[in-house]
Amino acid sequence: MTAIADLSAVELADAIRRRAVSPVEATEAALERIEARSDLNAFVTVAAGAARAEAQAAEAAVMRGDALGPLHGVPYSVKDLLATAGVRTTMGSRLFADNVPAEDAVSVARARVAGGIMIGKTTTPEFGHAQTASSPLTGLTLNPIDPGVTAGASSSGSAVAVAAGMGPLSIGTDGGGSIRIPAACCGIVGMKPTLGVIPHLALPDLFAANSFAGPMARTVADAALFFEAMASPDPRDPYGQAAVQLHPDDGCGLRGLRIGWIPTAGARVERETAEITQAALRRIEAEGAIVEEADLDFKSFEPVFLTLLRVGLAARAAPAFAGREDLVAPSLVQTARLGQGYSAVDLAEASAARTRLFQMMQAHFTRFDLLVSPVLTAPPLALGYDPMGEIEIDGQPAGTIRGAWYPFTYPQNLTGHPAISLPWGRTRVGLPVALQLCAPWYRDRMLLRLADAVMRLA
Repeated sequence: MTAIADLSAVELADAIRRRAVSPVEATEAALERIEARSDLNAFVTVAAGAARAEAQAAEAAVMRGDALGPLHGVPYSVKDLLATAGVRTTMGSRLFADNVPAEDAVSVARARVAGGIMIGKTTTPEFGHAQTASSPLTGLTLNPIDPGVTAGASSSGSAVAVAAGMGPLSIGTDGGGSIRIPAACCGIVGMKPTLGVIPHLALPDLFAANSFAGPMARTVADAALFFEAMASPDPRDPYGQAAVQLHPDDGCGLRGLRIGWIPTAGARVERETAEITQAALRRIEAEGAIVEEADLDFKSFEPVFLTLLRVGLAARAAPAFAGREDLVAPSLVQTARLGQGYSAVDLAEASAARTRLFQMMQAHFTRFDLLVSPVLTAPPLALGYDPMGEIEIDGQPAGTIRGAWYPFTYPQNLTGHPAISLPWGRTRVGLPVALQLCAPWYRDRMLLRLADAVMRLA
């Protein structure tokens, strides 16, 4: 069972098709690992009964010789911000501790259709609002690499579950880096797709959407398998109206690829992180890629991102906790209150700045095929930092956490471009460092193929 739990999704799907492993064995291996690593606190709800029943049905289909989906019998988990029919969806909040949706989110429904077996819901900070891997409902989720540092957020439990072998796949959500940040902190792969490619209907204003559902996995091949299962148009999503185009050059390798390197994004980057990611660029360049520095000051857009984040939480979360503030995280109350202080003009100006950032990115993609940067300016932060306060990098004050620690990730949420976090090396004390690749709109498949090519160099 230990060996089965450590198989990749691609390996596991193949083994199930060959009848070398049964869906029941795959599911039991994941459930056993969840129990064995309960100390990490990766799950809000383990759907063991339903998963076992689905596994039995999946095994019967294999034995009958039925046509099998690409994920047939493969266990996966779901971040607890995404609706799951018949399985509670808490939003990481005591306010929704007993909430059981009637329908699946689009990404979950498609994973089921592809044959995957949903084994449970993973932890998240309340409403995904903060960069702490904890919530009043579930407490602290620990990083399997080093429990003294953060697992990242807000897809915290998903990253921990995948990294620790509690199923090879998880569906995360990303509203400012919430897939890519915990992926980087836990040493796995995490992808934020192009806006609308994996429809995500949870937000009330889909025309101003900046939250995405996407795959989290231990390998790029697994992320690509999961992406293909979830990506296709949906008439209910204004940005999900067109299929992802496979361009003629999407199978190309690194030779001749034009890469725009974003070394700092206007922020301070910790020394080892800079060394490790720059070494990655040199290796990519040695394969024939053409690397030039891209002058993008992402950090200056932190106020824009914060305006949209805070106003959104004021609109969605504040009515839910009104009169029950004692039940929710103080940082959520503070964030929503800040959002209530913005004017309509502030929101309109932030939306206009978002458009300017999109245009800046588009201009860079006339020069470059790919934009590459670190995912984070520093390795996973030590536990105990204030998500509403400032952090230090290399012993120097660096500013507030969003602009100082992850200025590389929230811009793609504002612009809709696809981006992927790739594990690339460790610091001298063993903490993971990650590389981010960002591609033009609808070039998600190209992004995955190039990510696979890059990871072959690691």
